[in-house]
Amino acid sequence: MSEAPPPGNGYPGLNGQPHSTGDEPRNRLAHAVRRISAANVGLSISDDAIALAADQLTQLADSLEAAAGPVKRAREQPDRLAHPQDFFPTSPVIGFANPIAPPVELWAVDGEDGQRELRGRATFGYPYEGPPTCVHGGVIAQLFDELLGSANIITDQAGMTGTLTVRYHKPTPLHAELDVVARMTGTEGRKIYAWAAIYHHGVLTAEAEGIFIRMQPERMLEVITQNARDTDISVIDPAFAQLIADNAAT
Repeated sequence: MSEAPPPGNGYPGLNGQPHSTGDEPRNRLAHAVRRISAANVGLSISDDAIALAADQLTQLADSLEAAAGPVKRAREQPDRLAHPQDFFPTSPVIGFANPIAPPVELWAVDGEDGQRELRGRATFGYPYEGPPTCVHGGVIAQLFDELLGSANIITDQAGMTGTLTVRYHKPTPLHAELDVVARMTGTEGRKIYAWAAIYHHGVLTAEAEGIFIRMQPERMLEVITQNARDTDISVIDPAFAQLIADNAAT
């Protein structure tokens, strides 16, 4: 399936303004780290300046880790009626609070068939470069996985990725504003089908189709419990820990 992005910018879309993109301390910290990453990867800087920054950042990292509590920070769960940008505030793709996210901006619109679908825009800088001047293909696949999953959520069809098929039509340019679109296209039993695309100046650069699997809450708790057993550090927040305890008790 290949088509031009539907007309209309739509931002902020059907859900007003997002609440996770403001000037909060975590977002400011993430933005600063993005600037540092971009400078380190893509700019010509002397070794002396890099060494000084490394020493300063090491001290800052030590300070933040020393100030941290003993458990993982609580993770927000997506609400399909909320703004799509707020589904995953710490996502590595759309999370303004995550330093490794570009981040990608998302909003919801009504599609031609009346079903909600996603629009978005993104610019990938130096840290996301693959071939010279091009966005890394793996980064594009990661973007599609997030877009498809979020498009499913806004139609109340959330699931886990089963299959992701990406078609690269032409190189996606670095440091260029890109338009994205994603929609849920159908269901069959526990399977959920979705499609997404990236455009540069209206030209399709890549598209993806995904098959997602609807997962029962009990099975999700089993996955979380097993993953928690396989590491010595805290990977679940207190809310999930309580859910697991309640599930075991019943």
